[in-house]
Amino acid sequence: DDEEMRRIPYSNEIVLRGHTKVVSALAVDHSGSRVLSGSYDYTVRMYDFQGMTSKLQSFRQIEPSEGHQVRSLSWSPTADKFLCVTGSAQAKIYDRDGLTLGEFVKGDMYIRDLKNTKGHISGLTGGEWNPKSKETILTSSEDGSLRIWDVNDFKSQTQVVKPKLARPARVPVTACAWNHDGKHIVAGVGDGSIQMWSIKPGWGSRPDIHVEKGHDDDITGLKFSTDGQILLSRSTDSTLKQLILTGTSVEKEGRSGGLLCFFDRKKLELVSRVGISMTCSVVRCAWHPRINQVFATVGDKKEGGTHILYDPSISQRGALVCVARAPRKNSVDDYEVQPVIHNPHALPLFRDQPSRKRQREKILKDPMKSHKPELPVTGPGHGGRVGSTKGSLLTQYLLKQGGLIKETWMEEDPREAILKYADVAAKDPMYIAPAYADTQPEPVFAKSDSEEEE
Repeated sequence: DDEEMRRIPYSNEIVLRGHTKVVSALAVDHSGSRVLSGSYDYTVRMYDFQGMTSKLQSFRQIEPSEGHQVRSLSWSPTADKFLCVTGSAQAKIYDRDGLTLGEFVKGDMYIRDLKNTKGHISGLTGGEWNPKSKETILTSSEDGSLRIWDVNDFKSQTQVVKPKLARPARVPVTACAWNHDGKHIVAGVGDGSIQMWSIKPGWGSRPDIHVEKGHDDDITGLKFSTDGQILLSRSTDSTLKQLILTGTSVEKEGRSGGLLCFFDRKKLELVSRVGISMTCSVVRCAWHPRINQVFATVGDKKEGGTHILYDPSISQRGALVCVARAPRKNSVDDYEVQPVIHNPHALPLFRDQPSRKRQREKILKDPMKSHKPELPVTGPGHGGRVGSTKGSLLTQYLLKQGGLIKETWMEEDPREAILKYADVAAKDPMYIAPAYADTQPEPVFAKSDSEEEE
């Protein structure tokens, strides 16, 4: 046991920070010099041990699919490209420096048979590059299928695999993996089953190995051993099947936080346990064989990071390179010339001329250019209105002042005003009245209200 403990490099630790939410995906290239971390904050950060100082800052940050969490990252066998799988239905391929090379096509969601669609129709759950072929990748999706793609053709997959189910339904495939020689693929299905296929001529969707009740809940991780004899699986049902190295979640009422647990492969006994975080769960973990360093990602809704465990006596390169390379301190002899910046387009000569409409509006607002007369400061005409007219037109106002128009309707009774012309109308009828003079009855007017009251 003591000998086994010494082999685990956990005497020292560094943390790669930068993400604002939990780190959900991790990939370390085969040389151990470049690390990829993907997060629920929708971004992928790229770290390079050779060019990184002790500040441990990423050299590039990319957002593969806006609004979609990063779920899986995988390097190609030659480490010149990497696969990025997000919660969208389309996986992306990037080159080693983070430049987009292509995006796989999305299938038609209205086609019922998944084998007739050119791509996935629902969010991806996982993906991995073929360890022996630099042109082949594998993806799994919530639409209930696995698909094998050729990275030279982003328009259609080369193979569609539908897992075996007890009854027809659309059950998501929650995890997928290649074995180390690239001749077998394995899938964890939402019904708890583990299914494996051999890549051979004429192979189809019928699995070669079908473990019906592998787990009681969603399978979150699958991994083959290097010799191909053992398949490791992890699930949210809190069970571990043939596990060697795994991360644990924070228990609500437990005292321990997120841990890394190391198991003996033959005895399946717990060999060692290393505490990573008191408040966050360990989501992804990897033990890199070449640099002999252990990677574990953690995080919550506020921040995320990648913990790297190493031992200076048995680990090589990797974290040791950037930890030893502390940032250079400023010297008293350092001098930096502040450049003088010339921006010719800021000069009035190079500015675009404003539109004529805006110029006219500006001139109208300017009292000098528009020749607008000065307004009265006080008095009845304040603000440009003739206040003494009492709301009437100026002509009416002048006629009233001259006595030609008299407003008597406010003082006299309208009935009396009409009857005072009754005698004149009877003696000298005009217009319509003469035409009906012979047949018109004698008009009888009602007496005034005041007389009736009397």
